[in-house]
Amino acid sequence: MITILCIDVSARKERSLTRELSRRFIDEWLKQRPSDEIVQRDIGLNPPPAVSEEWIAAAFTPEEERTKAQQATLQLSDTLIDEVEAADIILLGVPMYNYGMPAALKAWIDQVVRVNKTFTFDLARGDEPLEPILTGKHLVVLSSRGEFGFEPGGVREHSNHLDPHIRTCSKYLGIVEDHLIAIEYQEFRDERHAQSVKNAHRAVPKLVDHLIEQNGARWDHRVHR
Repeated sequence: MITILCIDVSARKERSLTRELSRRFIDEWLKQRPSDEIVQRDIGLNPPPAVSEEWIAAAFTPEEERTKAQQATLQLSDTLIDEVEAADIILLGVPMYNYGMPAALKAWIDQVVRVNKTFTFDLARGDEPLEPILTGKHLVVLSSRGEFGFEPGGVREHSNHLDPHIRTCSKYLGIVEDHLIAIEYQEFRDERHAQSVKNAHRAVPKLVDHLIEQNGARWDHRVHR
């Protein structure tokens, strides 16, 4: 058995394209591996708070020296980090907002990417003092965009501040391989958008098949050895 951490980021409920994709992914996954654990975290409807001065002070205070108030300040962060640590796959259903990530996802990342929890910091390493603690995880990003051409070489590649940001931060979530499926043309509401939706939903089961084919035996061996 493995664990998938499914994080929905969209502020929309019924009309969310990314929520539909994440549900499709989970449904397709459980058809093949019904015993795997799915952990749901909806930060679109329940966003984590932004970090504060008190949060930063608590995070940089050695664990054994934290006050009860500092421990309480970090309680949600500890829970979110535990979820990431336990996950083999992190599944993000995340729309592009204003060419970047929704504020809820940025807040989640700031709560999770934390010194001495998901990365260490040592100036003895010179100009590369940060080193991830976690590793071995896969990231699946299921996205939607109002316009089009955000892929490498696309007409709006220069405006894509979502995918590079996620990829940069994913290093500190333990990600070793990432996969992206995106719906485009959402604001155009034309045949191109309809086709993009169809293409994305066709791509999801293919990605599920690929991940299971490439990693299923290793995951099962790890669990049952």
